[in-house]
Amino acid sequence: MNKVKLLIVDDHRVVREGLGAILKTKEDIDLIGEATNGLEAVSMANTLQPDVILMDISMPKMNGIKATEMIKQASPEIGIVALTMHDDDTTILELVQAGVDGYLLKDADSAEIVKAILTVHRGESVIDPLITKKILGELTQKKPLQREPRLENKYHLSGRELEVLQLVARGETNKEIANDLGLSEKTIKNHLRNIFTKMSVDDRTKAAIQGIQDGLIDLEANPLK
Repeated sequence: MNKVKLLIVDDHRVVREGLGAILKTKEDIDLIGEATNGLEAVSMANTLQPDVILMDISMPKMNGIKATEMIKQASPEIGIVALTMHDDDTTILELVQAGVDGYLLKDADSAEIVKAILTVHRGESVIDPLITKKILGELTQKKPLQREPRLENKYHLSGRELEVLQLVARGETNKEIANDLGLSEKTIKNHLRNIFTKMSVDDRTKAAIQGIQDGLIDLEANPLK
């Protein structure tokens, strides 16, 4: 199996060295570079073309949000996992809007970080239901949500597609959704592709948020009942 080419971006040397020491021991990850700020991240992403970037947010010269936006515009196929101390609503919303594929706090353990890197490399997003709720809370403050009646289903999603979307919003990976629904991962990927097309979105996070806004998803409900 080809290793995941990883770029670490953080302005603190001790963080870069600590993460590097851990991730260099993982046989499926190849650490190809380290950047100390957003400007370096944009340049190195263009030159090295990593598969995944671990991106700090608060950095000099250019922050991680702007760097994420610029990298995604030039190379949308590069997966970006935000690794930060900030969990405030505004920062999370800005990261989603910039195109980040995953979001982890810096107190995440090494297993969580590795899982996030590999998940994003597979083309999936790392979504925590609590993060989704924070995003919705911020959106609600800026503009009251106009929830469509659930039965209207204006995107014409099938019953199975609605189940998949509900589980995506709860933070499950394709493998976990497949296990829950008794389907193959390939089938789940096909459902997600159809969902994205019908909803005119390009990733799981946006689909989940849009689904909640339009009343298709209830985070408090159990989609398997």
